[in-house]
Amino acid sequence: MSFLHPEFLYYMLPLIFILFGLLLTQKEAHATFFSSEVMQKLRVSSNTLTLKARNALFFLIAVLMTIALAGPVIKDGKIEVTAKSADIMIALDISDSMLAEDVYPNRLKLAKQKALQLLQLAPNERIGVIAFAKNSYLVSPLSFDHEAVAFLLKKLDTNSITEQGTDFMSMLQVVDKSIKKDSKKYLLLLTDGGDKKDFSQEIAFAKEKGIAVFVLGIGTPQGAPIKLENGEFIKQNGKIIVSKLNEKIADLATKTGGVYIQGVNSDADVKAMLREIERHSKKKELKSEQIEKYIPLFYYPLGLALLLLLIATSSMSKRVKVEVPGLFIIGMLLGSSVPSYAGLLDFIHLDEAKKAYEQKNYEKSAKIYDEYAKHANHNESYYNAGNALYKVGKYKEAIKNYEKATFNDKVSRAKNFANMGNAYAKIGDEASLKKAIESYEESLKLHEDKETRENLEAVKKALKKKEQKKQQQNKKQNKKKNKDQKKDQKNQKYQQNKKDQKENKKDSKGKKGSDKKDQKKEQRKSQKPSEEEKKQQEENAKKKQNEQQKQQAGKKKEKEHKKQENKMNKQGKKQKEKKKNEQKKKAAASQSAKGMKIKNRMSDAEEAKWLKSLNNRQSTYLYRLNQSNMKKENSNEKPW
Repeated sequence: MSFLHPEFLYYMLPLIFILFGLLLTQKEAHATFFSSEVMQKLRVSSNTLTLKARNALFFLIAVLMTIALAGPVIKDGKIEVTAKSADIMIALDISDSMLAEDVYPNRLKLAKQKALQLLQLAPNERIGVIAFAKNSYLVSPLSFDHEAVAFLLKKLDTNSITEQGTDFMSMLQVVDKSIKKDSKKYLLLLTDGGDKKDFSQEIAFAKEKGIAVFVLGIGTPQGAPIKLENGEFIKQNGKIIVSKLNEKIADLATKTGGVYIQGVNSDADVKAMLREIERHSKKKELKSEQIEKYIPLFYYPLGLALLLLLIATSSMSKRVKVEVPGLFIIGMLLGSSVPSYAGLLDFIHLDEAKKAYEQKNYEKSAKIYDEYAKHANHNESYYNAGNALYKVGKYKEAIKNYEKATFNDKVSRAKNFANMGNAYAKIGDEASLKKAIESYEESLKLHEDKETRENLEAVKKALKKKEQKKQQQNKKQNKKKNKDQKKDQKNQKYQQNKKDQKENKKDSKGKKGSDKKDQKKEQRKSQKPSEEEKKQQEENAKKKQNEQQKQQAGKKKEKEHKKQENKMNKQGKKQKEKKKNEQKKKAAASQSAKGMKIKNRMSDAEEAKWLKSLNNRQSTYLYRLNQSNMKKENSNEKPW
């Protein structure tokens, strides 16, 4: 048997022996006051362990645990372990064509993501990185330290190499120099293929040097323009260049023993590529080592130490009665006014209420908290019951519970007032909003809180809006009342006017009847009127008739006069229209007559001369009737 960590035995066991040696030799406290004979007479016999025996057990426990820490083992022979790896060199194209955005986010960033994914998927392989454009550079040699390789890989961009272009031959030469010549070389090429059509030289070189090229094509056959950092596109001979994925690069992969895969946005292409590399590659042995095989024995001393610890801590004297604590608890419970439900099983019910609240079963939680709070007069339970009722939407009941909860702590009281304000705010009427403001202000007096301050401002705004709406409604109601009053007044006036008209008609009828009666009475009184009176009556009657006839004649004359005026106006309009038409006709006739005279008087040659002289005198083309120099008509020209 041997120990894997013997230093624990060297450094810890001596200290343990010294410590417990002092404890075992030390006398008990009462031995300094009483002799051993007196203590023998006073001591009651029992089957419990003595203090020295218990200390001896603790000493053995410490020794056994130290032995377990030292790692006791039995040798079980040797095992040979070998480390194998397929060395993979990643070549990343960082020429300007990799800035094309036909893949997201662009070709270079996507290629770097693919390389980082390969580092994660192949943790047991040695991986190196080469960056190339017109020239090629070794970024990281083959290494198991993938974190360092990833750090260097993330820093690469198109500015890392000044001379732009894509030279695959220089890249293959760097790969050949960076890997030992006696081993098979595996190259993962992340590129858009450049512009080269013939890769025969590169294929011949790769076969000669034993390089298997695996190509992951980055880009699309449709291509995209190359956008620089300043926002401009790369041009050639004044035209914007469109860079496309050169699928001819597949020849370099297939003819050197590798595989060509076109890249996609997911990691499926990298996983497929890694499977192909592992299938084609022969992992070489990097290092072999023989390791001792052991059978561990630490659990034996550790198990024995735990058993002794149980014996040393669980032994009790027979003089101590186990029933005493139970009787004491029962007596306390019987003497107390609080029943056993509120004492022993509190934690069970409160835990049940808490779980119900967390599971969003707020009604059940509120019921349990409320019952317990009423039974035990527990402030936190009132508070929790209020929170659960608030979640259910029973805001008035929640407010009652918040009011019953009283706390000595300022922060707890502030939270209680804040929740009370939230409940009042949820009710939403004007009185509740005012109470909510009061609750928020009380909470802020006790403890400043950002959310409570924001709720206070929001409730104040809501209250202002309510008051404004109320004022607007009052104005509308007042306007309606005024309109109704005006309508009532108009109706009253209209009804009074009707009544007055009816009364006037009645009065007029009564007056006429009374006048007739008076006339009849007078006629009866004067049965024999005088002749003068008769003459006057006849004259008055004639005068009335003449006045009525004159009025009727005047009205007839006025009507006839108006009719005549209307007829005259209509006739005048017609005459004016006729005159205008006649003038137009005369003007047209005179023009046509002039034209006829010109035609009759002038020959064709004279007419041409006259038109030419007329055109030369006018300053605007609107009067030009023809062109002096006629151009040939284009048959393809559109009329507009």
